Amino acid sequence: MQFLGTDKYYLNPELKEIVNIAIAMEKPLLVTGEAGTGKTQLSFEIARALEMTLEEARCKSTFKGEELCYVYDTVLRLNDSRFGAGESGRDVNNIWDYLGFGPIGRAFLAAERRVLLLDEIDKTDSDTQDNLLDVLEDGSFIIREINHKVKTDHMPVTIITSNAKRELSDPFLRRCYCHHIPFPSMEEMSEIVRLHYPKVPAPLLDSAMAIFYHLREQGFEKPPATAELLDWLGALQLNDARPPFTPDNIPFLGTMLKRTQDLLQHKGMVREDQ
Repeated sequence: MQFLGTDKYYLNPELKEIVNIAIAMEKPLLVTGEAGTGKTQLSFEIARALEMTLEEARCKSTFKGEELCYVYDTVLRLNDSRFGAGESGRDVNNIWDYLGFGPIGRAFLAAERRVLLLDEIDKTDSDTQDNLLDVLEDGSFIIREINHKVKTDHMPVTIITSNAKRELSDPFLRRCYCHHIPFPSMEEMSEIVRLHYPKVPAPLLDSAMAIFYHLREQGFEKPPATAELLDWLGALQLNDARPPFTPDNIPFLGTMLKRTQDLLQHKGMVREDQ
């Protein structure tokens, strides 16, 4: 089972190596990097290329490790015990009818190996991260209400992403393989663009790339990333925009600069240059 990239995902040799060793060794892979560098998309492309089902959790600050595994609906069971389950088929004496499984639980219980994405794990607190340590390492968790252990027969391909908004604990990091995706060089970005727009004219691409990397060097609060560049190129081609582009002549600037302060800062820079 090897991931070699896809027709929509550029995979540099270093990332290819660490992804495939994580798959083979059944270890979680923690991927860090600037927003827009393809951390989250990596999981979707692995699942697509290897024809595996993806289970994903978009992490929140309110998450606890347990709910990523399962949730016991006590309110529903109480309601059924008082008013009856109607035609739902639930049996109030069977607790399994009131258990719902989260992405980790579904991945562990599946009859086949799946891809598990824990996106932006740094949004959770350290207790949640610690709660996941043994779960991800052992491939098991306990349903406390019935003291039942769920243990997987197929360790998922686990991809964890972080935007480094909060430090992850050393024990958590120790249980993962780690890879930082640097922002693509101009040559790598050209490869990425051509995966999405194989027929983009060279003059348009060259001029757009020059403006894109110029904007990234201006110290904006939210500099444009890969997603913004692809959106901008799509808009340029759809509207038959003609290069060359200059800092004071950037069509559809709002596709690349998203924060009001950045747009105002750019306009101020242009006025100073004129």
